[in-house]
Amino acid sequence: MTRTALTGEEVLTAAARLVRAQGPAALTMRRLATELGTAVTSIYWHVGNRESLLDALVERTVREMGEIHPVGHTPHARIVSVARALRTALRERPQLIAMVHERGLTERMFLPAQQALVHEMHAAGLRGELAAEAVRAVQFQVVGFVLVERNRERSPEQHPSEGELWDSPTAGHDPALARALAGPVDAERLFVVSLEALVTSLLAPGQPAGGPAG
Repeated sequence: MTRTALTGEEVLTAAARLVRAQGPAALTMRRLATELGTAVTSIYWHVGNRESLLDALVERTVREMGEIHPVGHTPHARIVSVARALRTALRERPQLIAMVHERGLTERMFLPAQQALVHEMHAAGLRGELAAEAVRAVQFQVVGFVLVERNRERSPEQHPSEGELWDSPTAGHDPALARALAGPVDAERLFVVSLEALVTSLLAPGQPAGGPAG
């Protein structure tokens, strides 16, 4: 039985689900209509043609990425919360983020998160170039980390593996280090450790954003 009651938001939600699962190439109007249990003409009526649908998905993604809000009782904690939320949002929708990037809207997409970080840098006492450098350092840390994660996830099986490469002599006769490097990567813990270290350094009293002088 053909479904009659349908909203544009439901169409976008179903389309986003398809793109997130299988990529933009999997998104056809006929397949979307089947997913929603409606007629193809109904999809066109709500969102226009496929290109209009993709444009609407991009705009929706940009809006969603703007819904990141800091939490915590200190600037440090709130900066970390923004960075962690940004990483989660990027990892949840890589295909949609790629569509945003292809349309030249990446900077606009990141603006709300940057503004949230600016507010917290000001609250921590950073101004001007130091604040700008700190904001970009956090942003680059998040984006770079996500790119490394995705590269590791998509890379072919390695021969030799880390476990085969890391033995005690390789690790400078540090068996505990060798065992740790041979084991699986705890990406969540590694992200938090590196992020905490970065933010602590950036907010250190009297500390230039670029780090200590040599």
